[in-house]
Amino acid sequence: MILCGGQGSRLGSLTAAIAKPVVPFGGKYKIIDFTLSNCVNSGIDTVGVLTQYQPHELSRYIGSGQPWDLDRYNGGVYILPPYMKGKSGEWYKGTANAIYQNIAFIDSFDPKDVLILGGDHIYIMDYREMIDAHNAKQADATIAVITVPWEEASRFGIMTIDGGGRVVDFAEKPKKPTSNLASMGVYVFKWDVLREYLIRDEQTEKSSNDFGKNIIPAMLADGARLFTHGFLEYWKDVGTIESLWQANMDLLEKPMKLDLYNDSRRIYCRNPVKPPHYVSPAAKIANSVIPEGCEIYGEVENSVVFTGAYVGRGSRVTNSVIFPNVRIGANCVVDKAIIGDNAQIADGCVINDPDAGREGKGRPGRKRERTELSFESEYCSGGITLVAPDVSIGGGVRILPNSMVDRDVATEAAANA
Repeated sequence: MILCGGQGSRLGSLTAAIAKPVVPFGGKYKIIDFTLSNCVNSGIDTVGVLTQYQPHELSRYIGSGQPWDLDRYNGGVYILPPYMKGKSGEWYKGTANAIYQNIAFIDSFDPKDVLILGGDHIYIMDYREMIDAHNAKQADATIAVITVPWEEASRFGIMTIDGGGRVVDFAEKPKKPTSNLASMGVYVFKWDVLREYLIRDEQTEKSSNDFGKNIIPAMLADGARLFTHGFLEYWKDVGTIESLWQANMDLLEKPMKLDLYNDSRRIYCRNPVKPPHYVSPAAKIANSVIPEGCEIYGEVENSVVFTGAYVGRGSRVTNSVIFPNVRIGANCVVDKAIIGDNAQIADGCVINDPDAGREGKGRPGRKRERTELSFESEYCSGGITLVAPDVSIGGGVRILPNSMVDRDVATEAAANA
């Protein structure tokens, strides 16, 4: 069961019209591709995808499940939005309530165990190892965990375990963590045990109906057999603009932090048919992802570019993530930015100039006296600027760091007016 109903509000305008699991990643993928591919590569062929916020694009993207070999007569992938039950219906109130509302769906398959996953994390994992360990220990629940830096521990559900890996204490996003062993939001439960706790939780007034806040603490208090399963490979929660940008930059690290080229555990996706990319003789590309359908006439360095993007002559793109079908005109500078789908960046624009304030670093078409515009946002930090999908920025405009440009910006002259 893959939980995909959250709004993902910390991604700002990237999730204004789509659910977080279908935000683009890595040049050709969507975030949800990783969880779906992990399931298939782990031999799991019955998958429920629980949707709620802006579900249309997610449902359209998954479709019959064919790219992930989940278009099956028995099993396969099922889209599970909230629905009317008799004379009433309600939205999913929390992660646990989302599973509770689908008890009948799960019962129809009569499973021994149920795997609960989030649809918004970047990682490659074989769930069979975790399920085998779960059964070997006769656990009621097994929680995948990863060691995080101490300064980040307060952002996660934190476990304290004994020498055998059994959970002895759990705290959801503690202010003063006593451990840095963090839940990945990947759980295996005995279905008959989880079913009982879901029903009990639904009957509890003022419950948040959440796995981390309610179900796991209740099981722990009752002395249930809760164990952890350590994960030592790459895992990233891409819930913020900065973490999404960093996860894309991680693809460019040497050696690779996340290997997308291992045929034994491929990441599958719904990939549109595009012509090969075109790189002009004058273009320069270094340490970047350039997939099919791109046209590159300028310079691209240390960046992830998506299918259908265009970079004009004399432009320089560095340390950036350029989403599908973006058009960057001539003589532009784009640095440390995420440019959303179908955005249009006109000639001579500057977004986060890496050479600002350095002598002798002018570029063709640039003016040092040009007006600088700031669209400061709580969602953008670390010097990263986000240009929202479908936004047009007129010629000659300069955008300062930590901006979220979520509306069209006219030419420099009109902006000044």
